[in-house]
Amino acid sequence: MIPIAHIHTDFDSKFGIPRQSGLVPALEGCIIFEPEFRVADALRGLDGFSHLWLIWDFSEAHRAEWSPTVRPPRLGGNTRMGVFATRSPFRPNPIGLSCVEISRIELFSANGPVIYVRGADLMNGTPIYDIKPYLPLTDSHPEARSGFARQTASRPDLVVHFSADVERLFPPEKLETLRQVLAQDPRPQYQRDDTRIYGMNFSGKELHFSVCDGEMNVFP
Repeated sequence: MIPIAHIHTDFDSKFGIPRQSGLVPALEGCIIFEPEFRVADALRGLDGFSHLWLIWDFSEAHRAEWSPTVRPPRLGGNTRMGVFATRSPFRPNPIGLSCVEISRIELFSANGPVIYVRGADLMNGTPIYDIKPYLPLTDSHPEARSGFARQTASRPDLVVHFSADVERLFPPEKLETLRQVLAQDPRPQYQRDDTRIYGMNFSGKELHFSVCDGEMNVFP
């Protein structure tokens, strides 16, 4: 397979990316097609859909060998589960699947057709293999069981405090998006070190934060 496009997001590294698509609807990204696929007719009818499935490459998780079991962070990083029972990026074929909302479509930009989306959980520059419309009548199954994912409750949202220097780095709408990202607590689920300082890159800016008693303080 060859990439048909790449997505551009605010995350230049893996740390801080939401664990699943849709957790932070305010996150924006744009899908720019490779030159040979910049054909407006290929998107004909897509504006009638509200959401997309993205099939993409875990480009930062390629390995020469694969393991039949992995250690999901959701279970503390110590319990092994079968790789096909998880969404681990370390798979025989490192393929990801994300559902995103279409924000708008520009058919005739300088880069050809461009799709703007919300809620993506992908790193900047991730290769996209395919795009398919989301069909709510068949793709949604509210009665589905969640396996061990249901047994492990997510952390409650953190209260996020920005320093004045951080507030000056971003416009208000971008700052609110960052707040929603950080409220999800990007730390590995098995880490509870209140003295540790973490670093992440967001929208081209290097940030640091610490967490104590459910509150996060963010500074440059």
